[in-house]
Formats: sequence, structure tokens, C-alpha cells
Amino acid sequence: MTRIPLHWQILIAMSLGASIGLILNIYGGEKETDNPVVIEQADVQPYGMTKAVRIHGGTIWVSDTPHEIHMQISQPGARGTRRIFVGVLGEAATERPQGKQLVDVFLQDPNAPALAASEPVSEVIAPSLKELKNIDPEAYLLFQRHGRSPARTVGDLGKRLGDLFLRLLKMVSVPLILFSLASGVLGLGQADRLGKMFGRTLLYYVSTSLLAILTGLFMVNLIGPGKDAERQVPDQLEQVQEQGKQLSTVLFEQLENLIPVNPIQATADGQFLGIIAFSLAFSIFTVLVGGQTAETVRGLATAGFAVMMRMTMAIVRLAPLGVFCLMLFAAATQGIEVFGRLGWYMLTVACALAFHAFVILPLILKFVAKRNPLEFAKAMSPALFTAFSSASSNATLPLTLTSVEQRAGVSNRVSSFVLPLGATVNMDGTALYEVVAVFFIANLTPGVELGMMQQISVVFTALLASIGAAGIPHAGLVMMVIILQAVGLPTESQGLIIAVDRILDMCRTCVNVWSDSCGCAVIARFERNDSD
Repeated sequence: MTRIPLHWQILIAMSLGASIGLILNIYGGEKETDNPVVIEQADVQPYGMTKAVRIHGGTIWVSDTPHEIHMQISQPGARGTRRIFVGVLGEAATERPQGKQLVDVFLQDPNAPALAASEPVSEVIAPSLKELKNIDPEAYLLFQRHGRSPARTVGDLGKRLGDLFLRLLKMVSVPLILFSLASGVLGLGQADRLGKMFGRTLLYYVSTSLLAILTGLFMVNLIGPGKDAERQVPDQLEQVQEQGKQLSTVLFEQLENLIPVNPIQATADGQFLGIIAFSLAFSIFTVLVGGQTAETVRGLATAGFAVMMRMTMAIVRLAPLGVFCLMLFAAATQGIEVFGRLGWYMLTVACALAFHAFVILPLILKFVAKRNPLEFAKAMSPALFTAFSSASSNATLPLTLTSVEQRAGVSNRVSSFVLPLGATVNMDGTALYEVVAVFFIANLTPGVELGMMQQISVVFTALLASIGAAGIPHAGLVMMVIILQAVGLPTESQGLIIAVDRILDMCRTCVNVWSDSCGCAVIARFERNDSD
């Protein structure tokens, strides 16, 4: 029996996960109860529907949103009213506008149990469902029985299983980078060849990031998302939990990360810049020492890399299952309604990312790397599908290395140097997205028009900020604060786009990994010329 190729397995799994998740979201997004009472208000809530469910001993009010779930339980008697706020994605739980709306609806409901003025009111705040179970087991059981929609329950189960796959990838990523870099650099044999490769890699990364930013700038001016909407940022916005930093601070922190105080601690913490810097330094000085010492270290590095690649390949076979679970979670919890509210903004980001991924990078592959773009994309498809579902270029790195070397035919000497560095500093999709998002926010902010000088400022700030963006989900949201500060826009305006960030994060991560892979092909071509 012919085995289905891995990239087709992943594509099928991704499609199935998305389809099942959307069906659950459409038909199982609301909790099915015997006698649910839907509260309708004049001002429709922007984050989902509030539902009152009669339970034994009181009333439970539930609002199930993509980012959090709020509950208010009213139980007449000595226990009074408990308000419970749960951030189901692990976000810090705070009293958000949705929570206030729930309280207001409860007080306005004529059928709600009357509360005496002296009745005690207690509040339970939990950052996750696990913590809620520890803090208040009774509230946790009520929530599981009456406050969970089928879509949320199945979606969260998918996320937990998908996270296991990501943990496996992260488990091998650090030792794989260590052995891969060491074997690749030691295989060069000469320090001057390493210097040439570093210069070419840096030139490629800066060039493609700048092209991505200019593409985003062109698309956002062409489509103009938000210009026809009411030019007003809503008063009640979710505050971005990550505090903004000055650009100089971020760049200096990146410089500090290049010099780990404790290399072992950096390895344990997964600080990729520190790992890369130490591995490069160790390998370079091993080359300078030379002799039997260099041969011994080279043999150990080569053997370690072979073992890690075999382990990685075993984990990669689980990619279809991991991708299925992650897509199930994304589709079941996000649904399709989120696309309607920010349609033009999402269209602009999607068009810009598509132009960069399907036009600019393939042209570079065709005329600079001298590779067939379609064949190269097919070879990289397992890594691209995984990047799309996981939204993490760091987590995808082991699969990217495997695809580049074993499917695309790029030597380990090139891939072991280019890819780990690219997963940390080459963020084409993130830089492009940040430009579009900032202009969208500016279009919705009263009295703001970004002139030519401000647009130039956005371009260069986005280029530098993308270097500091970590290869983890939602890193672009944190780095965007830098650009908002640079042009004088309110940083809390990011609350406008948080609802759709996960979907766009998946797309831009895929572009990030695609750009890294194309960079490998470009550098490999020049390395072959040098060898000849």
C-alpha cells in the first residue's frame, strides 16, 4: 500500500480540523440547556451573547468569547453572589468591560433573585480553569456543567493535545540547534567562509524584511482599511497586557541576549539568541584551535546532530495529529463571525502577505537562488503547514531543518547556520503585519493623518522592531507597541485587533518560515559558487 506523503497528510489534517472546528463553532457555540433564557439588550454586546441559565439554587450568567469566559453565579442566602472571571487562554484575569456588562444585565433582569442590601458579595478571580478548580471547586463544577459550550470544550481539548506536539518539538529544538550549528560551522573549516556566509545571510534578511514592509505600506495605502469607518476608537478597549518598551531598550536587550551570563541557563530557558551566539563562538574557536581537538569536537557534533535528526524525524511523523488538534482549537473557538467585524483590515494583511509570499519570494528563488519555486514550496510544505497551525517559527524550526535538508536538498552547512538565525531575527510577515495594523489603527483614530515622514518612521521602526520579535505566538502584538509609540498613537488601541490576531498570526508565521527557507536556497547557491 502506497504511503500518503507527509505534506498531504498534514494538509488533510489541517482541513479536517478547520472544518470540524467551524461546524462546532456554528452549531455548538452556545451551551445547550433545557430552558436557556437569552437576554437581549439595545446595545448589542461586541464580544458574544450573554445567556442566563436557571440552575438549582440560583442563576448562572455566561459570556463565552474567543479570549475569555465570565461567569456570575447568584445563589440566594448566606453565600450571596459570586462573580467569577476566568481567562481560558491563560491571560491575566481582570475585570473587563464584558464582565461589567454581565453584572448590569443581571441587576436589570426582573426574573433574577432579589439580593438584600446586606447580602455579602464575593469575587473569585482565576487566571485559568486549572486555578479556578483549586480556588473554588464548586464554581469549577458549575462552570463545567453549565458554562461550557461544546465548541469551547472540544476546542480546549484540541489545544491541550496540540500543545503536547509543540512540547515535543520544543524539546528537540535546543539540542538540535546546538549540534546543528556546531556541525555546520565546523564543517566549513575556515573562519573566512563563515564570515562570508554571515554577511550574505544578514543582507538577505534585511532586504526581504524591507521588501515586506514596503509591500504592506503599498497595500494599506491602496485599500485603506478603516478609512470609511467611523473615525473613533471605542472608549472601552482591552488593555494590552504587555507593557510597551522604547525601541532603544528592545535593541539593547537583544544585544544583551547575545551574551548569555550562563550558557547552560540560556539553553534551559530556550533563549535562542544566546544559544546561537555561544554555539557560534564555541565552534569558531574550535576551528581556530584546530588539530586533533577540532577533529574530536567535529566528530561529537556530527554524531549528536545525527541522533537529534533521527529523533526529530520520529516526532515529525506526529505532525498531522498535532496540526489537526491545533486547527480544531483555532476554528472552534474563533469561528467565522470574527472575520466580519475587521474584514477590510484582514483582507489588507492577507493580500500583502500573499503578494510577498507568492510573488516577491518566488522571484528571489527563481532569479537569485536559481530554484524552481513550485518544487521548493512542495518540499517545504510540511514545515509551512505546521508553521501555519502552530503560529510559532521557533516550534517549527526542527521540521524546517528537516524539510530544507532532506526534501529541498540544502546542505547542513548552510541550513544549520541560516535557519536558527532566521527563526530569531528574520520576521518578514511580522514586520509587514505591524505596518498594516498601525495604519489601520491610525485610520480609526480621530485627528490622525500619517504623513510621509511618519510613514518613513513606521518603515524603519518596523524593520528594527521585527528583529526583536520572538518566534512565539502573538509576539507581533508586543512589538507593535514600539511602532505605536513612535508615531504617537495610543498603545491601548491594539485592543481593536486582538480578536483576529490569532488567525493573522498563523498566516504571518507561515510567511516568516517561508522566507527563512528561501534564504537557505539563496545562501546555498552562493556557497556552491564559492566551492566551485
